[in-house]
Amino acid sequence: MTWNVLGTAEPDVLIEHIQQGDTKNLLLRSLSTDDFALLAPHLTRVPFSIGDTLSHAGDVIDSLCFPEEGIAGVLDALEGEHRYAVGLIGAEGCIGWPLLLGTTRSPYDVVMRAERGEALRISAERFVTLAEQSTTLRLSLLRFVNVFMIQMGRTIVSSLAHSIERRMARWILLYHDRVRDDDICMTHEEFRLMLGVRRSSITDALHRLEEEQAIRAVRGRVIVRDRAKLMLLAADTYGHAEAEYRRLLGE
Repeated sequence: MTWNVLGTAEPDVLIEHIQQGDTKNLLLRSLSTDDFALLAPHLTRVPFSIGDTLSHAGDVIDSLCFPEEGIAGVLDALEGEHRYAVGLIGAEGCIGWPLLLGTTRSPYDVVMRAERGEALRISAERFVTLAEQSTTLRLSLLRFVNVFMIQMGRTIVSSLAHSIERRMARWILLYHDRVRDDDICMTHEEFRLMLGVRRSSITDALHRLEEEQAIRAVRGRVIVRDRAKLMLLAADTYGHAEAEYRRLLGE
């Protein structure tokens, strides 16, 4: 199913009297009480499934979406066919963030990965109005945009400088941060989007991570066995954006 949350969405369910402490979205939880109160009356809950397309590059952005569960893969395309992952957004952030930079169109494809979940959604028009009212709201969300830019930058550098095994360890950690348990839906196609290599190279890298007893790979899934070992394998490809998130937005 294709569900374009930043274009034509399925009917939303109005959330009444949502409390800041009840949301699972960490970015919303990090807002001041006053800024959250501005958003709360206008948030609606929307469901999504694995594979749902939230936006296509060039689409008009008609909403800002705060995931509570699941992962949004941010994909760039070459020649309109070959897509590659440049970043991930989960419950730590928001989808539709280019609105904060003054643009109304999505620069990337955004597709839900790994697990089904829900998000809290506000219309673009309403959000822009509220962000103009509150400088602190806009700056708080721009801090997330800054962190996401750091994550994308590390993706680029890692792709240029590091081995497939190290890059794979990093992507598994990024997924592990954003899902609910150690058993993660990660197919060979998923790794192709992230690593841009052949299926045989993906299989070889998975075997090497298994030999290190960091993971167990089964059909269409990766089970994290030793996160600390994964972090050692990922080395400096992982951790910089995560530390910056904690510095700017809190745990």
